[in-house]
Amino acid sequence: MNFKLIIMKKILIIAVLIGVAYGFTRINSTTDKIETIKKVNDDGPTIKWMTLEQAIAAQAKKPKKIFMDAYTDWCGPCKMLDAKTFNNPDLVKYMNENYYAVKFDAEGNESIKYKGKTYSNPNYDPAKDKARNSGHQLASYFQVRAYPTMLILDEQANVLTPITGYLTPQQLEIYLKLFATNDYKNIKTKESWETYQKNFKGTFK
Repeated sequence: MNFKLIIMKKILIIAVLIGVAYGFTRINSTTDKIETIKKVNDDGPTIKWMTLEQAIAAQAKKPKKIFMDAYTDWCGPCKMLDAKTFNNPDLVKYMNENYYAVKFDAEGNESIKYKGKTYSNPNYDPAKDKARNSGHQLASYFQVRAYPTMLILDEQANVLTPITGYLTPQQLEIYLKLFATNDYKNIKTKESWETYQKNFKGTFK
């Protein structure tokens, strides 16, 4: 069997097995959003957020996986992630050491280059600046259908899995470590995933 096909099937299995069923004013630039988060969190440790293009450039120098937070400004659970989960000191430390963390406004109006193609939001409506807007082309490419959706990308910026919905730091921990350590490559069945969950010992407080 084709090796690439085997890898794609394995990734698909992981995505199915670990799928989770479950304030900011709109900022047109992801860079501005990142700077705003930094200012809000000046008093404690913060995730080193960057754009997708910056993360891919960083991968070329030092390979690490990418953690992408696909959010919208009207999304309540997205704001909860920023306020609670992404402020957890243990999670912040682990994220900065093991991932390049990316903020992606899934309804924003930025042009983003990814794997030789430029993605934008041609139907973006400035009049809907603080409400639901049209979806970004890159969100469609990544098959983001709900918010928040967190995406794990490998060292070549290929999507490994989406994780949908609000998660506490402790709930997100298992997924961060599953992929950072490459343990996901050993998860091939529902039973092996259930065993992994049962044996997993979290350390985030």
